[in-house]
Amino acid sequence: MRPVDNLHVLAFEALTPPRVLRERYPITEAAAQTVYETREAIKRIMQREDRRLLAVVGPCSIHDTDAALDYARRLLRLAIEMRDRIVIVMRAYFEKPRTTVGWRGLINDPHLDGSFDMNEGLRRARELLLHINTMGLPTATEMLDPISPQYITDLISMTAIGARTVESQTHRALASGLSMPVGYKNSTDGNVQVAINAFLAARQAHSFLGIDQEGRSCVVRTTGNPDGMIILRGSSAGPNYDAETVTRTEQAMRAAGLSPAIMIDCSHANAGGDYRRQPQVWRDVLRDHIASSNAVIGMMVESNLYEGKQPIAADLTQLRYGVSVTDACVGWETTERMLIEAYEAVGR
Repeated sequence: MRPVDNLHVLAFEALTPPRVLRERYPITEAAAQTVYETREAIKRIMQREDRRLLAVVGPCSIHDTDAALDYARRLLRLAIEMRDRIVIVMRAYFEKPRTTVGWRGLINDPHLDGSFDMNEGLRRARELLLHINTMGLPTATEMLDPISPQYITDLISMTAIGARTVESQTHRALASGLSMPVGYKNSTDGNVQVAINAFLAARQAHSFLGIDQEGRSCVVRTTGNPDGMIILRGSSAGPNYDAETVTRTEQAMRAAGLSPAIMIDCSHANAGGDYRRQPQVWRDVLRDHIASSNAVIGMMVESNLYEGKQPIAADLTQLRYGVSVTDACVGWETTERMLIEAYEAVGR
């Protein structure tokens, strides 16, 4: 008989079950308190019961856990100092959707060499999240793979469904079972309705294929997730954080029976792909929306220790510390100034 199955598969490699990794790096009481309190704060902000600004700030993606901890310590100081006016959540993105090909993130390829040691990637991601949350700093990430959430979601306070996956039934079903608020980004062509549709779909109960804590294939049955927001990230046609788009989005959410809650992504197409424009977008939103729009609840920024980006070199010792290997980011000094500007603006 001629072979007809798995013709393009090289190997199947077993993953460490989620339970084993969670037992190796168990959530601490301090981390659990950070996660619980931040999730509840974000829910109140989305319902406008808490008037603080929500700021999701941090690297486009994490490739160096030492640099990420360095960044987290700096951000924690500001989070504590500003907590009366701003809820600061650190971006901790470990999976990157690619338009064609490229490095797919710490979970997929932690050694940055194409070896795809995903067991090590999951271990590093969980260990880092545990450190950051135990410090008292909450984290946000993008959920991309339907299996990886079982390893890390107890340490995540907010998640996002990205512009390339917001129309995916798999990701809408996944969001329906997540334990934290979810941000749904408009698609890359600027369609906001697909993000609203994703939110509506995720509010419903779903059943989909996944894994349990033992790593066994199973049918995951969910209750639906009522906690969400729309993230405006710009489009191929340009920025979409203008007053008209914000108003249309708010009206569309109300028409769909959703409580309007909108976050502005200051990066990506809203910055025209130029990281140096993020501070201007930030200031525009503070001026035009935060004081006047009841629906705009926060902003997202791609930030790292040092500005710009760098290619992944064959000799990894040549990588510059604290510089992104995916999207270019603003540096720490700029980030600090932006947060101070926001703190002063929301206090007026």
